[in-house]
Amino acid sequence: MRSDSHTVSRRALLCVGLGVGTAGIVGVGLAALTGEDAAGGGRAAGSPAPGGPAPGARPGARKAARTGSAPHLARAAPDSYRLRPLAGETSMGEPAAHPPVHTRAESTLPAAAGRRVLALTFDDGPHPENTPRLLEVLRRHGVQATFFVVGENAAAFPGLLHAIAADGHVVGNHSWAHHPLNRMRPSDVRDDLGRTSELIDRVVGTPPRWCRAPYGAWHPPSLKVCADLGMEPMGWSVDTRDWTRPGTARIVSAVTDRATPGAIVLQHDGGGPRPQTVAAVDHYLPLLKADGYTCVRPQS
Repeated sequence: MRSDSHTVSRRALLCVGLGVGTAGIVGVGLAALTGEDAAGGGRAAGSPAPGGPAPGARPGARKAARTGSAPHLARAAPDSYRLRPLAGETSMGEPAAHPPVHTRAESTLPAAAGRRVLALTFDDGPHPENTPRLLEVLRRHGVQATFFVVGENAAAFPGLLHAIAADGHVVGNHSWAHHPLNRMRPSDVRDDLGRTSELIDRVVGTPPRWCRAPYGAWHPPSLKVCADLGMEPMGWSVDTRDWTRPGTARIVSAVTDRATPGAIVLQHDGGGPRPQTVAAVDHYLPLLKADGYTCVRPQS
């Protein structure tokens, strides 16, 4: 009987031991799941596990935290051509937020003060063939110019618009569809120029500070709209008449013969084939440099 009672006691102790062991294993498992440490301390309720997602994080973030990779965040696709302002932003210097209303367009560079500087300007682009060739010539000679772009052309070739600015050139407003502003109602002028400025701002990153009316045809209402949109009007003092395709030599002569300090030279990279213009620019730039001239961007 005694041996039987000893046997029962040993069995009881074994059961107790098994129970304690099982409870210990369960406790360890619970501690691992709840983040309790060996000392029995736990994280405050709602605090994230080390390296884990914050409370309320989306399932995607939680999964990323477990795998060690950053969570995938849904983002709106950026506009392909929306870029920050570049070295070739659309202005030079810091013009006033609201330029004064001019009575006419500037035909020479403001504050040239007799310095042998002039500004090269090109209208009616961008053009898929003329503009890249012209940019290559200007790049090779280390010269910056002003491109007065037509809105519908810029909308068709936004990459070229960005290339112009990326090379350090000024981008100006030359209306949306090259209609005479002085024959339009003021509200239509505002829509036309505003639409073009908005496109330039969206593509390049800054709005234009200079505007040239098609055919140079300004009138008081369009000049007021120009000022309201934060732009200043620009004309020209040297008309190469390159749009008539007079030949490369005549375009060169028009520039070199009439170059004066502060001159603004009118040429075109759009509106038709311009190989004569591109060749003329390549020819006369060394001549201007030899004569002491520097081509500059306009300053407000």
